Amino acid sequence: MSLLTEAYEEAVIIDKTTTEDDRGGVITRYTEGAEISVAFSFDASVSARIAEQDGVLTRYHLTTRKSINLQYHDIIKRRRDGKIFRVTSDGDDNYTPASASLNMRQVEAEEYKLPQAPEVEA
Repeated sequence: MSLLTEAYEEAVIIDKTTTEDDRGGVITRYTEGAEISVAFSFDASVSARIAEQDGVLTRYHLTTRKSINLQYHDIIKRRRDGKIFRVTSDGDDNYTPASASLNMRQVEAEEYKLPQAPEVEA
């Protein structure tokens, strides 16, 4: 077992769906989707700390297996504490090559609060 494998923890992708309401508007719901394994690392760099002072949310690096390709604005919920993250980069940009023995893909993310604070349906 590798250190990376040991760092993985349970998470779930949050899916956004919209439906029409009876007044001509839209109802937005967030539901739990696919279960995935993610290694969450807090970005403690000096530039991240300076950005926080300027109002940027707390930053993280999310590492998954190469077969999980998270995309810009995907929403992830960490099972351990229910913390929500929004992906702020593209999974196609940072992954190990096919010839590498290390199987990983990495994206950047920020802590996030779901709009209008709806309950996430399990």
